[in-house]
Amino acid sequence: MTRPVVHQAASLLLGYPDEDWPRRLSTVHSAVRQLTGQDIELLLGFCAQTAGTDPLALASRYVATFDRSRRRCLYLTYYTDGDTRRRGSSLARLKSLYRDHGWVPPAEELPDFLPVVLEFAARSPGAGAVLLTEYRAALEVLRLALMAYRSPYAEVLQAVCLGLPGAAPASREEALRLARTGPPTETVGLDPFSAQPRPSDQGARR
Repeated sequence: MTRPVVHQAASLLLGYPDEDWPRRLSTVHSAVRQLTGQDIELLLGFCAQTAGTDPLALASRYVATFDRSRRRCLYLTYYTDGDTRRRGSSLARLKSLYRDHGWVPPAEELPDFLPVVLEFAARSPGAGAVLLTEYRAALEVLRLALMAYRSPYAEVLQAVCLGLPGAAPASREEALRLARTGPPTETVGLDPFSAQPRPSDQGARR
């Protein structure tokens, strides 16, 4: 079964490209190159596009892609709950789900950060598949936004979405409707769940 491998690979590829990036990229390439499938081809395509890229240059592209646009946010509950008190409940539920399956995610990341969700899916394939399916619309919104932005990260999202049940939304608008019509704007009740940005992000991360 390749889905846990795909989820772990996508988790590593969607993380911030720090000084460890070349090793991470090599690890992913080594893990998936002997496998087959459209999702594997997409992951290998991303690896090929980014191989040899200076980590600082890739980090700058990463920030521009994910941290400077509300349309390409890596925090899944943003698409379903927006900046509302409801999002706080969703984050707490995710933490509880991880804890129930014996896993404690990194303290410096919110539990809805996509690389964190994908790592959970790799560690707990059953519960992870259910969770990713629950957030299918959010993943599709992000995938379509990355495609419109002509980002190579779109291939990683497509690899993840290929393994989800059901038909993909036909448009970003349909995906947004499925994700409860996009993020509301109320900003109440999020302080207890604020994550600290990594120093290398220079404050760009939410």
